[in-house]
Amino acid sequence: MFTLHPQLVQDTTEVCELPLCKVLLSNDANYPWIILVPKRENVSEIIELSDSDQQQLWAESAHVSKVLQQLFDADKLNIAALGNLVPQLHVHHIVRRKNDIAWPNPVWGFAPAKAYELDERNARLAALKQALLKQ
Repeated sequence: MFTLHPQLVQDTTEVCELPLCKVLLSNDANYPWIILVPKRENVSEIIELSDSDQQQLWAESAHVSKVLQQLFDADKLNIAALGNLVPQLHVHHIVRRKNDIAWPNPVWGFAPAKAYELDERNARLAALKQALLKQ
């Protein structure tokens, strides 16, 4: 049975589910930041997924990337599967803009996470869910 790593539970809010992945919004309003987590137990590396799950992950990653580009007019998308602190496989999709707080540096450790205002978070969740689940 799939369970989300406790750190991801603490640091994110669920947006929706796609066929393979849970889609999570990072609780850091400094950047539009989505995390995909394949709903597979005991997987820490992409290469541990079946071939079909790898293909599905890339399809879902591309879909999320297109949605983020459209909704947030990204100058650059940073996509990474690090897993140094959270061993459960998860793929970050971070919208970068030339005027964001960390540009052009990596976001990790650059600035403290900024909490969302409730209305802003709810609006972002609704927009993302609608765009991601649109057929």
